[in-house]
Amino acid sequence: MEKTLFDDLVQSLKEAKAIAKGHAPASRRFEVAPPDVKAVREKIGLSQSEFARLMHVSIKTLQNWEQHRRTPTGPAAALLKIVSTAPDLALKSLHA
Repeated sequence: MEKTLFDDLVQSLKEAKAIAKGHAPASRRFEVAPPDVKAVREKIGLSQSEFARLMHVSIKTLQNWEQHRRTPTGPAAALLKIVSTAPDLALKSLHA
């Protein structure tokens, strides 16, 4: 590895450590708003049980999302974004 590349990597790690410890501000910060699960479900016109089956989650999980006691994360959040953005395509793909 070239010395300059190695030095850049070491400097980046030092900056990350300082940011993680709160000693330096992050250069960029991204805030992703959690999806409004109830609005997404109502947009496509499914009942809670139908939508829970579609998402492969329990009805209780769906209710927790809708009542903001929990927030969908990872693949569930990504799938909700897809269903919200392109409901016809998402439903067609999920029912195939």
